[in-house]
Amino acid sequence: MGQQLALSREVSESSMHSVLQALEIQKTLGTEPVLTALRRFPAQPAQYADFPADLDPRLLAVLQARGLQRLYTHQREAFDAAAAGRDAVVVTPTASGKTLCYNLPVLDRILKDGDTRALYLFPTKALAQDQLTELHGVIEGIGADIGTFTYDGDTPQDARKAIRSRAHIVVTNPDMLHKGILPHHTKWVKLFENLKYVVVDELHSHRGVYGSHVANIFRRLARLCEFYGSRPQFLCSSATIGNPRALAETLTGRDSMTLIDESGAPRGERYFAIYNPPVVNRQLGIRRSALGCARDVALSFLNKGLQTIVFAPSRLSTEILVTYLKEALETRAGSEGVIRGYRGGYLPLQRREIERGLRDGSVLGVVSTNALELGIDIGSLDVSVMLGYPGSVASTWQQAGRAGRRSGTSVAVLVANSTPLNQFMAKNPDYFFDAPIEEGRINPDNLHILVNHVKCAAFELPFTEGERFGGENLEEVLKFLEEERLVHRAQDRWHWTSESYPADAVSLRSVSSDNFLVQDITREPRIIAEVDFDSAPSTLHEKAVYILEGRTFFVEKYDHAERRAHVREAEVDYYTDAITYTKVKILDRFEDERVRSAQRTHGEVHVASQVVGFKKIKFHTNENVGSGELTMPENEMHTTAYWLTIPREVMRVLPFAGDERRDGVVALSYTLGQMAALFLLCDRHDLGVALGDNGQGEARIERGLRRLNTPPAPAPGDDYEPQIFIYDAYPGGIGLSEPLYRLHDRLLAESHGLIVKCPCRDGCPSCVGPAGEVGGRGKEVALALLDAIRG
Repeated sequence: MGQQLALSREVSESSMHSVLQALEIQKTLGTEPVLTALRRFPAQPAQYADFPADLDPRLLAVLQARGLQRLYTHQREAFDAAAAGRDAVVVTPTASGKTLCYNLPVLDRILKDGDTRALYLFPTKALAQDQLTELHGVIEGIGADIGTFTYDGDTPQDARKAIRSRAHIVVTNPDMLHKGILPHHTKWVKLFENLKYVVVDELHSHRGVYGSHVANIFRRLARLCEFYGSRPQFLCSSATIGNPRALAETLTGRDSMTLIDESGAPRGERYFAIYNPPVVNRQLGIRRSALGCARDVALSFLNKGLQTIVFAPSRLSTEILVTYLKEALETRAGSEGVIRGYRGGYLPLQRREIERGLRDGSVLGVVSTNALELGIDIGSLDVSVMLGYPGSVASTWQQAGRAGRRSGTSVAVLVANSTPLNQFMAKNPDYFFDAPIEEGRINPDNLHILVNHVKCAAFELPFTEGERFGGENLEEVLKFLEEERLVHRAQDRWHWTSESYPADAVSLRSVSSDNFLVQDITREPRIIAEVDFDSAPSTLHEKAVYILEGRTFFVEKYDHAERRAHVREAEVDYYTDAITYTKVKILDRFEDERVRSAQRTHGEVHVASQVVGFKKIKFHTNENVGSGELTMPENEMHTTAYWLTIPREVMRVLPFAGDERRDGVVALSYTLGQMAALFLLCDRHDLGVALGDNGQGEARIERGLRRLNTPPAPAPGDDYEPQIFIYDAYPGGIGLSEPLYRLHDRLLAESHGLIVKCPCRDGCPSCVGPAGEVGGRGKEVALALLDAIRG
């Protein structure tokens, strides 16, 4: 049925508008708007420029044969910048032809000089494979011998030697450059001696801890290029980032990047709607499930035959939505496969199959994490539905842009959930539509990251006295490594002396690079998926329900040492949600200041987190139908944090009992943690929140433990001096705590305004958290605390 459905569906603007009209009819349910915004963005015509007069005629002929008679203006600007020897960054919308911005100058240069080499870097293997297909199509049309190969972890060993000698263009990712190319540079002499271009695609994805690692990889690349006598140009591209030039310059170490940000590509008509689920219990402030609303919104389009992508915030919600949509649409024989899931952990062949299905139309709907946010070619979709605000304006527009990528009318619908950040966006749509795109922040001189890459660089080439590698403290780092007997100084050089291979111990994305394998033992044992190290304890603990494209598996064994989980297929009517316990210990205070009746601080902390239990949640009704306790291994890290200390004298005068005061602090921490992400313009998952008692030396987060039937903690006494920690959720920190320290007053003021304006009585997910978790007076106490500490 999938093929027939794809071939027969007639995607018309009338069917899309009929769904929008249906949404508008239910614009208000009860006393407040459900559809809080519906914006129309008119179509934009193309702006063209002529091909460069000196473009190689073979390349020109192929482009014209493929129907390209002229360039878009931004493509011509990018070519001219590259031809003039300038580093450049192109920032234009999704599907605006950015690929040609770097392929055109690179191929032209190779055709004119056969020794030219280029390095293409994509953040994921999937995107690299996708771009390679496009590149091969052009090269085959030219008929020239331009060796273009993918070099990643899946490249067979026997092919690697041929690639090193024959490749004009090496298509890879930062992980492979880090572990497989730079440490073995002596095998890549031809590449490094003739390297003219380094292409960095999806620039906006190189931020935070990952971007900080990549910046150090480029420092290592620059050392090797200088050693071999080359100085490549950087050609970067991105769809959505607020500070493209600054980010590109910090990332690459170049200080004169040419910015091209005026798109000449056409855009079809677009609609953007914000849908806020209706309130079903006003006293408790409970709204209808955002996941259920996203399902219904998606079905309203899918039932019209409109190809739809649904973005979900987590792997668990992705699989739940896939289950719901399959139940609704795959009811007839032969209809299997019209709905698919897509997320990290799916095996490569499975992901390629889903991508092909989206391009050829055999897949009508896909539910994805942000894995499909990047520019993988999945064809021209009609609708993008987002379950919850993705955490940043940039990601929201990136996900919305996955629909209507070529022409015609498209729709994006943001279905808000009940968190304060989502409710702020739903009730202040002008803030979202007028907000600038977030800036990408990286901190390449983060000591935790820098030391690791100095090790890698020393392994690749000895350091010389006076050499620079980013920050000013290189010599101190080298002395530290000498004390650790990893390097040895001989005259003015530091040589790597350890037998270890440092790059192998450095993961660019997480604390550990070890993924867990998911092994299905229902019949013949087979690997069905993989899970990253950080997510494994909460996803694969014993008694967990693991979901894969609507199929449910029961986890029978979690093997931490072997990085493996054994699962057995089982029909269950519930899923599991892990509960994590986190404690924080203060290591150092960088700045500390009394502000009216409270103390603000930022500094270094030690964070230890542990999965301590899980809840069983029934499909469709979301009822809590059971729970269990667990003892899983701890994850530990050093990072930076901002924290608020409420003096004990302020706590003493509050007219509430001890446990009510504690509930008020828990409630306030919920709001502050949610609002911090908004004002820092960062992803919510970049931050962690924990609670503590000053003088006790450590903090802990207790949210969710009430549901585990654990004995209640004793009510705090008169010496209770609570602390609310908001910490960078990455080892070493990525520079979020200091700006938050500066935003202290605004954070408290806006949090107070949000709580006051919320119509619930005792607390709800839209302000301080559910009343069941913050107590009957949590909201009241949180407001009293804010009034007291703000004077």
